[in-house]
Amino acid sequence: MLTIIGIAIVLGSVITGYAMGKGNFHILFQPAEVIIIFGAAIGGLVISSPAKSLKVIVAHLGSIFADSHVNKAHYLELLLLMNAVFFKIKKEGLVAIESDIEDRDKSPLFQKYPAIMKDHEAADFICDTVRTMLSANYPAYELDNLMEIDLEANQHERMLPAHSITKIGDALPGLGIVAAVLGIVITMGYINESAEILGHHIGAALVGTFFGVLACYGFVGPMGSKLEHHAHEREAYLRVIKTSLLAAYSTSFMVQFAVEAGRRAIPGDDRPSFNETEEAIKKWKTKT
Repeated sequence: MLTIIGIAIVLGSVITGYAMGKGNFHILFQPAEVIIIFGAAIGGLVISSPAKSLKVIVAHLGSIFADSHVNKAHYLELLLLMNAVFFKIKKEGLVAIESDIEDRDKSPLFQKYPAIMKDHEAADFICDTVRTMLSANYPAYELDNLMEIDLEANQHERMLPAHSITKIGDALPGLGIVAAVLGIVITMGYINESAEILGHHIGAALVGTFFGVLACYGFVGPMGSKLEHHAHEREAYLRVIKTSLLAAYSTSFMVQFAVEAGRRAIPGDDRPSFNETEEAIKKWKTKT
């Protein structure tokens, strides 16, 4: 929603300013230059990206218009899941959680947290790490390194769309110049015409530069930045899981400490307060 509002503000400001200068809107309608600029930009993206990267980029384009992927409610549900997992391990032993992580779709423990169940990446990260805990008695720092490798690999893929869209944006002013130069080439064919006709063609040529610069700094560049924000936000969410799991493992599953460590890793206004977390855990205990 905010992306659409931002687009409306950019267009409204440019159009209003142009109208205040008594600009001719008809000359701004140059579909040929739009095709040159954006067609070349898309072509450049195809040239520079492997097929796998293109699929990732296309899959993430819709998130440009999405609001924040996580909020306080998501984080609170995550903390409750971690609390439930650690509580069961502490009470029944690490082996007791094996059936839950091996078939989490049928696990009564995981089914109580639908947001996590839908988030396959987060659920896989939790289950794979617990499987590692089950497989051998690794030192805490080795488990830390293993989770960090996982986070970095996933973050690299999440940043691909942001980097690619940003590069497209950076190329648009140059492609706008290409469109403008082609417009000037066309204009040279009218060199013997009147000043009015020449002025119209020169103005039409310069619209290419205008489109390229406006698209770069008004639309595509900010869209790339938004995808980058989403990627960092996602990384922060997974790091909460890492912090909580590592705290649990290194303290022999001290439940309250591990959950609190995860809570403190939550950034900004999305972090539930200590009392909110305690109240949620108390409600969970009354239901179990």
